[in-house]
Amino acid sequence: MDVALSVAIVQSVARELANGLSPAVRDSARLHIADALGIGTAARATELARQVTAAQTLLAGKGDCSLIGGGTASPAAAAFINASLIHILDYDDIHDTGRLHPAAVIVPAALAAAEIAGATDETLVDAVAIGSELICRLGVVCAPKGDGPGSEWFLTQLLGYVAASVAAGIALGFSQSQLVSGIGLAYMQAAGGKQAGFGTGATARAVYPAFAAQGGLQAALLAQAGVTGPEGALDGAAGLFRLYLGGPLRAEQRTALLDFSRWHCCDVDIKPWPSCRLSHPYVAVALAARKKGGLSQVTRVRVAVNASAARLCRPLPQRQRPVTLQDAKYSIPFMTAFALVRGAPTLEGLGEKIMGDPQVLDMAGRIEIEENLPDNPGHPAAVLTLERGDGVERHVFALEDLHMDAPAVRLKFFECFRYAGLDGVAESAWNAAIAGQVKQAVLCSGGTPV
Repeated sequence: MDVALSVAIVQSVARELANGLSPAVRDSARLHIADALGIGTAARATELARQVTAAQTLLAGKGDCSLIGGGTASPAAAAFINASLIHILDYDDIHDTGRLHPAAVIVPAALAAAEIAGATDETLVDAVAIGSELICRLGVVCAPKGDGPGSEWFLTQLLGYVAASVAAGIALGFSQSQLVSGIGLAYMQAAGGKQAGFGTGATARAVYPAFAAQGGLQAALLAQAGVTGPEGALDGAAGLFRLYLGGPLRAEQRTALLDFSRWHCCDVDIKPWPSCRLSHPYVAVALAARKKGGLSQVTRVRVAVNASAARLCRPLPQRQRPVTLQDAKYSIPFMTAFALVRGAPTLEGLGEKIMGDPQVLDMAGRIEIEENLPDNPGHPAAVLTLERGDGVERHVFALEDLHMDAPAVRLKFFECFRYAGLDGVAESAWNAAIAGQVKQAVLCSGGTPV
């Protein structure tokens, strides 16, 4: 009889750590840590960041764990605040097949745990790599589409509790039994209903990964103190997959979760634009259409979507005229209109004022949605059709439009520090982060040259 899935996962993780992670995996982890720190630094001045910091400081108290952008808080507050900072601007990394954001959950939990334990930067990077790999694998197994298991959960949050507990446990130097208990205790907190994304008018969508970062850290600290969690958290009679995701894993899914011959975390993409990833194909086709010009002669704008993307189009009137910036970034009609009228979304350009832009709102109001494309895991298809008096112009999404290489990520990092008014320390922060000197990079994010 197979051992419990949580035990098997921990055994696989322990073997990989004992053998040493590959340079490619560590390089990828450092790049994504750098991206997360840059985004979090840019987000520190937002009103949402202020609100989250106030609430978490009151709830969890003060302490010595570092906050991105400067200052300290208790471990629990730091995990929540830093996770929120990384996600608030909707600019954080994304695993497209799993439709989840690894860094926003894993980096804050691992960083707080590493500071508690006095762990080395190398251990912290390994913890981030393993935690990111685990959440990605769980997402690949789910392969969410517009409906079916996984479609109505923020999988970043639901699966993030477990992955964050493992990342925190590695940073804390856990034994295998402690890691298993951490997974069980993390599962007991599991949540992540997606109404904050499906509905409109709320700002809470910006902070959902923070619950998992904090919960994973809490699970690890409970396990460290001696509390034992259930081994059957993932595959038991009331385990994660049965209760939340439609049924037990098939044999091939279990095998995939344990197979380290491929590292899915190396497939995580870094976002080129600060908006929901499902909007990016539509931004890409809109930018292609904008290059051709002649938009003033357009009489009709049709956007074809699949079932996944259609979630970001309903209810259409509210998506065309969003009332919060989070709604705007999550709206395919609005983001398509923005890109047609204003060009590529940037931190400077896609701010609160844009929701009142009459030209963007006029274009958004003219967009018609046609739900007629096939659904699939990963990127939605995107087709934009513009009609003019002299004919019809059709644009189709190309996947390569979204790829960011390391030099592009560096430019994004500098954009984030410039947005935060920290141009003077951006170079030292980047160099520290990309070298895996995470704690030094975090110090730089507060304006301290290193």
